Amino acid sequence: MTGMIERLPGWPTLPDLFGWVESGFPGAHTVPGLHGIRIEEFLADEKYVLRAELPGIDPAKEVEITVTAGVLTLRAERSEETTQKHRTEFRYGTFARSVRLPAGAKGEEATADYKDGVLTVTIPVPEMKTGTKTIPVRQG
Repeated sequence: MTGMIERLPGWPTLPDLFGWVESGFPGAHTVPGLHGIRIEEFLADEKYVLRAELPGIDPAKEVEITVTAGVLTLRAERSEETTQKHRTEFRYGTFARSVRLPAGAKGEEATADYKDGVLTVTIPVPEMKTGTKTIPVRQG
Protein backbone atom coordinates (compact mmCIF):
# COMPACT_ATOMS: atom_id res chain seq x y z
CA MET A 1 0.00 0.00 0.00
CA THR A 2 1.11 3.50 -0.67
CA GLY A 3 -0.54 5.33 2.24
CA MET A 4 -4.06 5.16 0.81
CA ILE A 5 -6.77 3.13 2.45
CA GLU A 6 -8.17 0.53 0.12
CA ARG A 7 -11.87 -0.23 0.43
CA LEU A 8 -12.57 -3.92 0.88
CA PRO A 9 -15.15 -5.42 -1.50
CA GLY A 10 -18.54 -5.73 0.16
CA TRP A 11 -17.77 -3.16 2.86
CA PRO A 12 -19.90 0.00 2.87
CA THR A 13 -18.43 3.44 2.36
CA LEU A 14 -18.75 6.09 5.08
CA PRO A 15 -21.62 7.92 3.27
CA ASP A 16 -23.44 4.58 3.05
CA LEU A 17 -23.18 4.19 6.83
CA PHE A 18 -24.58 7.68 7.43
CA GLY A 19 -27.43 6.88 5.04
CA TRP A 20 -28.25 3.75 7.04
CA VAL A 21 -28.40 5.71 10.25
CA GLU A 22 -30.85 8.16 8.67
CA SER A 23 -33.06 5.66 6.83
CA GLY A 24 -32.62 2.34 8.63
CA PHE A 25 -30.23 -0.52 8.09
CA PRO A 26 -30.37 -2.57 4.88
CA GLY A 27 -33.04 -5.21 5.03
CA ALA A 28 -35.24 -3.07 7.26
CA HIS A 29 -38.79 -2.53 6.06
CA THR A 30 -38.58 0.60 3.94
CA VAL A 31 -40.53 1.71 0.90
CA PRO A 32 -38.30 2.10 -2.17
CA GLY A 33 -38.10 5.69 -3.38
CA LEU A 34 -39.31 7.19 -0.07
CA HIS A 35 -36.99 9.06 2.25
CA GLY A 36 -37.65 9.81 5.91
CA ILE A 37 -38.21 13.27 7.32
CA ARG A 38 -36.27 14.32 10.42
CA ILE A 39 -38.64 15.51 13.12
CA GLU A 40 -38.89 16.62 16.71
CA GLU A 41 -42.12 16.54 18.68
CA PHE A 42 -43.25 17.75 22.08
CA LEU A 43 -46.29 18.69 24.19
CA ALA A 44 -46.54 22.26 25.51
CA ASP A 45 -49.43 24.43 26.70
CA GLU A 46 -52.12 21.88 25.75
CA LYS A 47 -50.67 21.59 22.25
CA TYR A 48 -48.87 18.85 20.40
CA VAL A 49 -46.09 20.36 18.28
CA LEU A 50 -44.22 18.58 15.50
CA ARG A 51 -41.30 20.29 13.75
CA ALA A 52 -39.96 18.75 10.55
CA GLU A 53 -36.81 19.60 8.57
CA LEU A 54 -37.90 20.27 4.98
CA PRO A 55 -35.37 22.68 3.46
CA GLY A 56 -35.59 23.73 -0.15
CA ILE A 57 -39.25 23.02 -0.83
CA ASP A 58 -42.28 25.14 -1.65
CA PRO A 59 -44.75 24.23 1.11
CA ALA A 60 -47.76 25.48 -0.86
CA LYS A 61 -47.01 23.12 -3.77
CA GLU A 62 -44.85 20.30 -2.44
CA VAL A 63 -46.18 19.44 1.04
CA GLU A 64 -49.23 17.41 2.00
CA ILE A 65 -50.31 17.06 5.65
CA THR A 66 -53.11 14.69 6.64
CA VAL A 67 -54.62 13.41 9.87
CA THR A 68 -56.44 10.08 9.70
CA ALA A 69 -57.54 7.92 12.64
CA GLY A 70 -55.13 9.61 15.06
CA VAL A 71 -52.12 9.46 12.73
CA LEU A 72 -50.44 12.58 11.35
CA THR A 73 -48.76 12.03 7.97
CA LEU A 74 -46.37 14.44 6.25
CA ARG A 75 -45.48 13.98 2.58
CA ALA A 76 -43.16 16.24 0.62
CA GLU A 77 -41.43 16.08 -2.73
CA ARG A 78 -38.22 17.72 -3.89
CA SER A 79 -37.21 17.44 -7.53
CA GLU A 80 -33.72 17.86 -8.94
CA GLU A 81 -33.53 20.76 -11.39
CA THR A 82 -30.16 20.18 -13.05
CA THR A 83 -29.36 17.61 -15.73
CA GLN A 84 -25.57 17.86 -15.47
CA LYS A 85 -23.66 15.02 -13.88
CA HIS A 86 -22.27 16.03 -10.54
CA ARG A 87 -21.76 14.79 -7.03
CA THR A 88 -24.63 15.45 -4.65
CA GLU A 89 -25.53 14.39 -1.15
CA PHE A 90 -28.87 16.17 -1.33
CA ARG A 91 -31.91 13.93 -1.37
CA TYR A 92 -34.50 14.22 -4.09
CA GLY A 93 -37.80 12.44 -4.49
CA THR A 94 -40.68 11.80 -2.12
CA PHE A 95 -40.26 12.20 1.62
CA ALA A 96 -42.79 10.83 4.10
CA ARG A 97 -43.24 10.45 7.84
CA SER A 98 -46.21 9.32 9.96
CA VAL A 99 -46.59 9.69 13.72
CA ARG A 100 -49.32 8.63 16.13
CA LEU A 101 -50.92 11.62 17.83
CA PRO A 102 -51.50 11.74 21.60
CA ALA A 103 -54.90 10.60 22.87
CA GLY A 104 -57.50 13.34 22.55
CA ALA A 105 -55.57 15.37 19.94
CA LYS A 106 -57.92 17.46 17.81
CA GLY A 107 -56.50 16.77 14.37
CA GLU A 108 -59.28 18.70 12.66
CA GLU A 109 -57.95 21.88 14.34
CA ALA A 110 -54.33 21.43 13.19
CA THR A 111 -52.37 24.39 11.85
CA ALA A 112 -49.08 24.43 9.93
CA ASP A 113 -46.39 27.07 9.39
CA TYR A 114 -43.20 26.96 7.32
CA LYS A 115 -40.19 29.15 8.05
CA ASP A 116 -36.46 28.81 7.30
CA GLY A 117 -36.81 25.23 6.03
CA VAL A 118 -38.73 23.99 9.07
CA LEU A 119 -42.39 22.95 8.96
CA THR A 120 -44.21 23.32 12.30
CA VAL A 121 -47.53 21.52 12.80
CA THR A 122 -49.51 22.42 15.92
CA ILE A 123 -52.51 20.42 17.15
CA PRO A 124 -54.62 21.24 20.22
CA VAL A 125 -54.67 18.54 22.90
CA PRO A 126 -57.05 18.96 25.83
CA GLU A 127 -55.45 18.83 29.25
CA MET A 128 -54.36 15.28 29.76
CA LYS A 129 -55.14 13.87 33.16
CA THR A 130 -52.14 12.38 34.82
CA GLY A 131 -52.09 9.67 37.38
CA THR A 132 -53.43 6.18 37.58
CA LYS A 133 -57.01 5.07 37.92
CA THR A 134 -57.81 1.71 39.44
CA ILE A 135 -60.64 -0.13 37.71
CA PRO A 136 -62.59 -2.56 39.87
CA VAL A 137 -63.38 -6.00 38.47
CA ARG A 138 -66.98 -7.17 38.88
CA GLN A 139 -67.81 -10.80 39.41
CA GLY A 140 -70.92 -12.47 38.29
